[in-house]
Amino acid sequence: MYEFPEAPAVDWEGLAATVQARGITLDRPRLSQHPHHPEIVYPLDYGYVNDTPGEDGEPLDVFVGSGPPGLVGVARTLDRRKGDTELKLLWACTPTDVYTVHGFLNFSPAHMTATLTLRAPMARLWEALAP
Repeated sequence: MYEFPEAPAVDWEGLAATVQARGITLDRPRLSQHPHHPEIVYPLDYGYVNDTPGEDGEPLDVFVGSGPPGLVGVARTLDRRKGDTELKLLWACTPTDVYTVHGFLNFSPAHMTATLTLRAPMARLWEALAP
């Protein structure tokens, strides 16, 4: 049985304002391979929020989806390869993007698990897509 990391307390407005003020650098485009683990392929664009301190000493990580701009959720990861936890943001993600990121982060629990926290209920994300 693999433990999942605790859900984070989130300052939604503060995080969203930080992303908007500092911007995002995408260094791993959708479908690119991880630089040290080529078996890992990123299902969405992935990068970091410029000039931010992440918990691992690197800038704050972010997945960028195909939806309207905005902070949709966060994932608290437990990375067993590195032996750390960190926060990863979900920016501009549709419901499908959210499911994809969650599955990606929990695909190999021997290596990584993640707990997802959404800014709004999933039903609201789906409603926003309705015609």
